[in-house]
Amino acid sequence: MPDLEDADLDVYGWVLEHRSLEVDAVASATGRDPEEVRRSTQRLRRAHLLHLGPEETSVAFAVAPDTAASQLVAPLEVQIRERERMISGIRAELGRFEPQYLQRRSAGESLEVLETLQDVRGALNRASDACAREMLTSQPGGGSRVPEAMQEALRRDEAMLKRGISIRSLYHHTARFNGPSQAYVAAASALGAEYRTAHELFGRLIVFDRELAFIPAQDGSWGAVVIREPSTVAYLCSIFEQTWDLATPFSNAAGQGLEEVAREIHETIIKLLGAGLKDEAIARRLGMSLRTARRHIADIMEELGAGSRFQAGVAAAMRGLLGADPGVASAAAGPGAASAAAGPGAASAAAGPGVASGAAGPGVASADRPEG
Repeated sequence: MPDLEDADLDVYGWVLEHRSLEVDAVASATGRDPEEVRRSTQRLRRAHLLHLGPEETSVAFAVAPDTAASQLVAPLEVQIRERERMISGIRAELGRFEPQYLQRRSAGESLEVLETLQDVRGALNRASDACAREMLTSQPGGGSRVPEAMQEALRRDEAMLKRGISIRSLYHHTARFNGPSQAYVAAASALGAEYRTAHELFGRLIVFDRELAFIPAQDGSWGAVVIREPSTVAYLCSIFEQTWDLATPFSNAAGQGLEEVAREIHETIIKLLGAGLKDEAIARRLGMSLRTARRHIADIMEELGAGSRFQAGVAAAMRGLLGADPGVASAAAGPGAASAAAGPGAASAAAGPGVASGAAGPGVASADRPEG
């Protein structure tokens, strides 16, 4: 297909009206250079928009654009039909293996393990396309979102929102400090999606229509577990709703101020230190890198004037920063306080309602959403 120019419109119009291709006459009437008219004629003929007379080259006819387009696209349409036949053949050939694959689970089985990233993405895309009412997501680690993955997720979310589907997503507070996350939330919120952030999240989760849930595989891979059992899905949704009610709307980030969010993160780290969690666990629970978590911890210990984690816990308790009454906190400084603070009960309390879920593994993750 030749690149047509503005001069071609003038030449085409002249031929359409006069059925003549006298170069000098065309040049005089259109104000174009004769050589420019000759080049235009060649382009119009390659585009099938001009047809010369059988005997006289000065006689020419303008061809209807629809007719010219049909002549040009005919070979392409043949190629498209051939490609479609090839696609159908591939699907039919590989479709013969589908029954064996589906033998792994019966139609009513409640769990399905997806072992590869490709399988996870495919299942999420199919679930997104089939979703009719609502999608809920919990996405820990908001400060490590990949811009390319988020663009892909935004396109999927946009298609769902245009179908009238409700989308609600939970992120860690750290997402508020991440540029790509801020841009993603702003774009999706403008389309009707809702986003909130919390100190801690119960793990990664994606639920479609409260009927189909995805959680990460626990082996550290990119795999996922698909859950269809109604009671289990309802339980996961209730955990989401509890966390959603306590979370802060992302859209209020500017009003609330990043300083306040940073202060809340600071206080949460103090409580987790008091619960005896290690640096790696704190970083994972708050969705931040280990380096960032350790920087926060160093700042806290310096602020409290503590030389060890035990001293930091005692100082925080004395100041009432662990949520206990100051008088009780003072008593807690005794020998038994450290083990009590580090015990499983305290850790569970600090974790919030959903942390018990093993879904916090690295899987379902970023594979797809991102978002979202």
